[in-house]
Amino acid sequence: MNILEKIVSHKEQEVETQSIIVPIERLKSSQRLFAVRDFKQALLGSEIQIIAEIKRCSPSENDIMLDADPVQVSVSYEANGANAISVLTDQHYFCGHLDFIQQVKASVKLPILRKDFIISEYQVWESFQAGADAILLIADAIDYSLLIKLYELSCELGMHTLVESHGMESLESIVKLSPDIVGVNCRNLQSMKTDIRLFESSYSKLPINSIKIAESGIKTRDNLRYIADLGYDSALVGTSLMQTGSPGIALAELLNRVPA
Repeated sequence: MNILEKIVSHKEQEVETQSIIVPIERLKSSQRLFAVRDFKQALLGSEIQIIAEIKRCSPSENDIMLDADPVQVSVSYEANGANAISVLTDQHYFCGHLDFIQQVKASVKLPILRKDFIISEYQVWESFQAGADAILLIADAIDYSLLIKLYELSCELGMHTLVESHGMESLESIVKLSPDIVGVNCRNLQSMKTDIRLFESSYSKLPINSIKIAESGIKTRDNLRYIADLGYDSALVGTSLMQTGSPGIALAELLNRVPA
C-alpha cells in the first residue's frame, strides 16, 4: 500500500465520522459566507502564474513549518506576487485544517484552492461552504466514474476544479474528462521523490485546451523557466517556500522581485 492509498483509507474513515457530526443535508442547506472568486482567470497571463501553497508538514518532508500562521503566510504571498493560494486542509498527514480556508479568504483577495484528498460528495459540499473557490481532485486516488461525478458537482456549485495526475496511467482519465484545469504532480507516489522531467514527458499528452499546472519539485527560477518554456501556464509551489521560514520573501526571490 503506497502513501496515497494509506491517506485515502484514513480519509474515508474521517469523512464517515464527520458526516455523522454534520450531516450532508445540513451542509447543503447552509449559507456560504464568501462570493466565489475566479480561480481559472487567476491562472491566465503572459508570465507563469504562481499558486503559492500553505503547507505545515507532509509525509515526504515531515515537519516543514509547523507554527506557520495561515493568515500571515497568505498575506505575505499576496504581497509578493502569488496569483492564487493553495490551502492544505488535511489534518492527519499535512497538519492543515478546513478552518484555514475561511481565515485566509477573509485576509486576501486571491482565489483559494482547497488542497486535500477529496473522495466524496460530502467533501465537495464541505469545500463550498468553507469558502473554497476551487478544489483538487487527484485522478490517481479515485475511479473515473467518481472523478466525473465530483467534477460535475464542483462545477454546479460554481467552483473550479484542478484535476491532478501523478503519472501516465491517470493521464488517460484526464484526457477523457478534458477538464478546464489540469495539473501534473511530479512526485512519485511510491518513493515520494520528485522528478521534474515528468513535466516534459507529460505535456504533449495533456488536453490541448486545458490550463496546465506544474506541481511539486519547483525550487528555483531555472525550474520556473523550464516549465514555462514547456508551455505550462502555472506552477504550484509550497514546500520549497515554506521550508525557508519566510515563505512570502522566498516567493519574491523565486520571482526575482523586491520582497514586500
